[in-house]
Amino acid sequence: MTEIVWTYGGFLTSLFFGKTYSGIFLRITMATKEGRRRSHIDGSIFIRKHWQVILLLASFCDIIGAQIRYSIPEEMKVGSLIGNVAQDLGLDLKRLRSGRARIVTGESIQYTELKSDKGILVVSERIDREQLCGEITPCSFSFEIILENPMELHQVTVEILDINDNAPVFRKTEINFEISEAATVGSRFVLGSADDPDVGLNALQNYVLSPNAHFVLKEQSNPDGSKYAEMVLQKALDREDNPRLSLKLIAVDGGNPERSGTVNIDVTVLDNNDNVPVFNQTVYKSTVEENAPRGTYVTTVNATDADAGSNGYIVYSFSDLKEDLKKIFSIDESTGTISVVGAIDFEQNKRYEIRVEAKDHGGFTGTSKVIIEVVDINDNAPVMNVMSFSSPVSEDSPIGTTIAIINVKDADSAYNGQVTCSIDRGLPFDIKSSLANYYTLVTGALFDRETLSEYNITVTAVDSGSSPLSTVKTLRLTLSDVNDNAPIFEQKMYSVYIMENNSPGLSIFTVKSRDSDANQNARISYYLDEKQSDGTSVSTYLSINSETGVLHAVRSFDFEQIKQLSFIVKAQDGGSPPLSSNATLYLIIRDQNDNAPQILYPIQTSGSLVAEIVPRSADMGYLVTKVVAVDVDSGQNAWLSYKLQKATERALFEVGAQNGEIRTIRQITDKDAVKQKLTVVVEDNGQPSRSATVSVNVALADSFPEVLSEFTDMTHDKEYNENLTFYLVLALAVVSFLFIVSIISILSVKCYRWRREQMFYKSNGNLPVIPYYPPLYADVGGTGTLQHVYNYEVCRTMDSRKSDLNYGRPCSESIISLDTCGKDTLPHANRERLTMDDAGNQVSFISLLGNFSFLVCFFILRI
Repeated sequence: MTEIVWTYGGFLTSLFFGKTYSGIFLRITMATKEGRRRSHIDGSIFIRKHWQVILLLASFCDIIGAQIRYSIPEEMKVGSLIGNVAQDLGLDLKRLRSGRARIVTGESIQYTELKSDKGILVVSERIDREQLCGEITPCSFSFEIILENPMELHQVTVEILDINDNAPVFRKTEINFEISEAATVGSRFVLGSADDPDVGLNALQNYVLSPNAHFVLKEQSNPDGSKYAEMVLQKALDREDNPRLSLKLIAVDGGNPERSGTVNIDVTVLDNNDNVPVFNQTVYKSTVEENAPRGTYVTTVNATDADAGSNGYIVYSFSDLKEDLKKIFSIDESTGTISVVGAIDFEQNKRYEIRVEAKDHGGFTGTSKVIIEVVDINDNAPVMNVMSFSSPVSEDSPIGTTIAIINVKDADSAYNGQVTCSIDRGLPFDIKSSLANYYTLVTGALFDRETLSEYNITVTAVDSGSSPLSTVKTLRLTLSDVNDNAPIFEQKMYSVYIMENNSPGLSIFTVKSRDSDANQNARISYYLDEKQSDGTSVSTYLSINSETGVLHAVRSFDFEQIKQLSFIVKAQDGGSPPLSSNATLYLIIRDQNDNAPQILYPIQTSGSLVAEIVPRSADMGYLVTKVVAVDVDSGQNAWLSYKLQKATERALFEVGAQNGEIRTIRQITDKDAVKQKLTVVVEDNGQPSRSATVSVNVALADSFPEVLSEFTDMTHDKEYNENLTFYLVLALAVVSFLFIVSIISILSVKCYRWRREQMFYKSNGNLPVIPYYPPLYADVGGTGTLQHVYNYEVCRTMDSRKSDLNYGRPCSESIISLDTCGKDTLPHANRERLTMDDAGNQVSFISLLGNFSFLVCFFILRI
């Protein structure tokens, strides 16, 4: 049987047969049994053949709950089906998986398992109803099924139905009675009761006494519904006829098949004992607090016996007491005082019913009942179970978002078991009671993770006892980040300086920004705005590392072309959607002394010469001319100074260091040359400094023809200097060519000589030797090689074009005869002489070539 109870945490309105009923709690239970339909509404039972729910309207908060009740027999096999949860709750399997459906129970043993893939509930552990509930009926256990996103809490109750798996068992294996033969007919003797852990029809139903002539069986019931048996004497005993009787008592349950238990009864017949002990009260009532210490007084029972002597002496005892009760209470045999000897727990037993008996020495027994009520004290603190807890929670969660569902239980009763939950003040949370014993922790304000990223929520559960007990549980809630903060630069504007002529790729500057968000939302990337105010692209000048924000120069900057750049740096985070901010960066190029001064006047041309004319009558301080120069650098790099580097007559002129003015510093004399050449150096103030040189031609003359003559010579010199480079290159080429030809000639001669020697060896040296002397060969001191002796006269001037070279005819010619007396005709001697001659010729040739090269180079250098 499946019972479904839908519970909503809000206000429900239902309409039945056109009438409206309103209430906070609506419970509808549907069950089908024996063809009848029962409807339970708020605990009232209506039997109808036909009914129809026309409309059910519900407005509820964010927690939806349903109560489902299943009934299954005990001792089902593990894996047996309990019910289809998905079908009964109206949920599809996708919802169970996406909501991470799970079972939450406060018990140590979980008897059921939820198969989320199939939506069914199955048995996971052996279920013994007697072990689980004992004598409590109906027997059931409850748990919750929790789903998330959105939060749903469904309570499931599984009722365990009893099966007849236990037979009745007597506490004693044998019962002994000593009964006087004088016992009157109708005397009662308590036989006790049997225990059957089963309940309902499967529990103990009746007792059966074996047939005999003296006793009959009477069944009695305790206030708790349990049955016990009494043996009633219906025929007087005669010790002489039957001194001992043996009977059997059988306890039978109502299960199918029946189970039974048996105990033997032995009756010993004694001599006369006329009176039975009688208690002064049929029922004794007393109270005792739970957790009462050992020895605590409970009550005293009292019985009297009219007999005298030993027959009137009474012994008190518990009648057929259960084993667990023997560990809790004891009775004094003589006084009948009942006291506590064990632990009393209200949560386990709220009431005890004990039968006591008074027995005299004659064998007669009287019975009475003692009812002990246990008074609850506040000895159990509330127990909190967190059924669901969502952490982390997004920082943009709206007010009222469910954070946790807490189940609170207190085993005490009445006020001691009434629990109230609260949280610390000042926290942006509220705690509300949604269902019985359930509290919901919800958000009470908006969050800001950047201000506070974590909360420690202390939940306190306090009961309402006179000495209240409490339980504290701390929940640690973490906020997950939302991209709600844009990156922030350290400055809105940056000024960066860089020296011109930098190397491409140089690291210029590092921009930094921070983002208060976390993880991917705080990962910042940097970009440059490509557009400039003048339309050019920033990427042609700069680049930026998107991760580190390091700026690099793409090319070398020239201060004379670009003095300042302004561009926008963009910082963008990695959130979705991304947020960004901008900063303006001004790149200022600093000047470097990379430009030499430029001469504006006098103008230096290649085609003509400009000369300044100074009359010879000029006074001291006469302004000859002014050197004008500029430097495109800036600052001190453009400060120029002038000085005279070289002059034909240094003592005649001076140059102004600041203004470049060339003035005479003395009177001009006749000894001063007409043509004066000044070299002026213009130097800037940079580090290191750069300079430029200008040549100024000055003519000291009073008439123009004289100036014109000197000007013509100067023009000729200029034209000659222009061709100097050409002549130099040509001379070097000729010398190199002659050198290569000489090397080739020497190698050729060597090869030729070697072949001749080889041919001479093959002819065995029989060829005649004919000495050869070149014509007109002269030996001057044995070292000269010239044909004649010449005398040279060289006259040199400062101008190489006007130098003279004169040579005279040889004063004498002489031929020196050689001594030809020696006759050496051996091949070896000839070969040595030839070799020596060849070596001498080669040395003479190379020496001649070297002398020629030296003369050419000397001539060029002189030019």
